[in-house]
Amino acid sequence: MQTIGFIGLGNMGGPMAANLARAGYLVKAFDLSPDALAQAEAASCVVTQSAVEAVQGADVVISMLPAGNNVEGLYVSGPTPLFEEVKEGTLVIDCSTIEADMARSIAALATERGIDFMDAPVSGGVGGATAGTLSFIVGGTAGQFEKAKQILEGMGKNIFHAGDHGAGQVAKACNNMLLAVLMAGTCEALNMGIKNGLNPKVLSDIMKQSSGNNWALQVYNPVPGVMENVPASNDYQGGFQVDLMFKDLGLAMDLSQSSASPTPMGSAARGLFNLHKAQGNGALDFSSLIRLYS
Repeated sequence: MQTIGFIGLGNMGGPMAANLARAGYLVKAFDLSPDALAQAEAASCVVTQSAVEAVQGADVVISMLPAGNNVEGLYVSGPTPLFEEVKEGTLVIDCSTIEADMARSIAALATERGIDFMDAPVSGGVGGATAGTLSFIVGGTAGQFEKAKQILEGMGKNIFHAGDHGAGQVAKACNNMLLAVLMAGTCEALNMGIKNGLNPKVLSDIMKQSSGNNWALQVYNPVPGVMENVPASNDYQGGFQVDLMFKDLGLAMDLSQSSASPTPMGSAARGLFNLHKAQGNGALDFSSLIRLYS
């Protein structure tokens, strides 16, 4: 049985760790939140009191953290850098969404220490994390990808090798920029229909069977009551926070500038989410953007 040290048990990381435990791995879990640790223990993970304790003796380390500075601090520059604690040959899979250049620099430092570091950001939301149907977008060598694939399959359904280190982050930034554009457009269209007397469920069904069909309409409708088990029907609690979407759009804008890639729609979406965030909605799910229109 492989031992996995799992660090970061939030809305996404908690269900991911639980699925690994369910798949038969020994999961040593750590998070700063006592509630998250209690949920992990209930899911048959072994709760630890520190990140260092979580990785001691681990064959694989997985992290799911909010931002690049958290990841860099955890592995490289923090009070107890984990690259100084894990054994040579350990596979480290960072599932956070961070800067591509930072992922590359961390991978280079890991290589110097004989550690296999990969960036493997995810797509699929909290529902996908819970159901074990996430998509993993991996940046790393072909050998590292093969080494990690079976473990990732314990948490996800679609496992993609995007390319070398950092490629997973580039692909994730492209995906989330498109997601933001699609959600903004879906909110605009639904709000216009509602304000002209249409039933939002009927309009959603029409667009799902027409050329406007997209992921938001299929599985993440932003209008309360149209779809069960989505944040919109839970007062926009849980899910993918506006703060995180705004952060990810910032990563996309950095990539657009460094590569001279025009992103007018991505920039417009970032402006909308920034306005929504500034009005005190940062902790809500990103589908709450429809409130900005209505």
